[in-house]
Amino acid sequence: MNDSRKSLDPRTLNKIARLELKARLIVEGFISGLHQSPYHGFSVEFAEHREYVPGDEIKHIDWKVYGRTDRFYVKQYEEETNLKAHLLLDASESMGYASEETGVSKFQYASMAAAALATLMVRQQDAVGLTLFDAATRAVLPPSSHGSHLKNLIHAIEEAKPDRKTDVSSILHEAADRIRKRGLVIVFSDLFDDIEKVSAGLQHLRHKKHEVILFHVLDADEIRFPFERMTLFEGLEELPRIVADPRAIRKAYLQEVKEFLDAVRRVCLQNTVDYVELHTDMMLDVVLAQYLATRAAGRKAGTNR
Repeated sequence: MNDSRKSLDPRTLNKIARLELKARLIVEGFISGLHQSPYHGFSVEFAEHREYVPGDEIKHIDWKVYGRTDRFYVKQYEEETNLKAHLLLDASESMGYASEETGVSKFQYASMAAAALATLMVRQQDAVGLTLFDAATRAVLPPSSHGSHLKNLIHAIEEAKPDRKTDVSSILHEAADRIRKRGLVIVFSDLFDDIEKVSAGLQHLRHKKHEVILFHVLDADEIRFPFERMTLFEGLEELPRIVADPRAIRKAYLQEVKEFLDAVRRVCLQNTVDYVELHTDMMLDVVLAQYLATRAAGRKAGTNR
């Protein structure tokens, strides 16, 4: 890994004290990693066709329309300057878990992802708000596109510490009731909750016409279960401690994890929610760039139908 890539490794990023700087590094990383600007990932929408005139860029010609009409038309786009995004960041106790391998907790990783997306959207002049939650809402910052607001948002994330039990489903319902204007809701959570209840919360948001993205944040240990010796597992979110032989339970545990992830993906598919799985050892700039590129391609394909 070269020096520039090393600087974006979650372990290296986590050594940087200021979340604002981490966010900027991640944003610059995935901007430089894309052939097309990810600024079009959220807020540029197809508006209409108009007839080609000399001087128009050829790349904007809609060749499918040309095939049907034998005439040149170009696509026009417009920016949704009134886009309002709402970041819902899970700050419950389970989000504080960090494996020895990465040393980066799920909350730290989610914080970097949330701060990076907030930075990107404010650069686009989109309004971004924040809800910090566990079993209840801890703090709400209404959406704004001002640079000073971004600093306040990032500061609020930096000050938060993972604690207490979570209740993702009730927070989703609360957000659906609170957010009056149609917008973009981005959830960062490990989803330590009843998945059917979470599904009802997502359905409530979609019923209110919000677009929803779920970033499912997981630790590498939770996915691979690398433990070998007799281990004392600390209970989180009011669960008890358990002493167990990992070798005896690994197969059953991994099957449970698979079924859990399958259920989450199914719920997102049923509710037309974008699902992005994040592991704390993933390069954040890479995974965000991949998602934004896929999102932009999907929206472009939708306008060509």
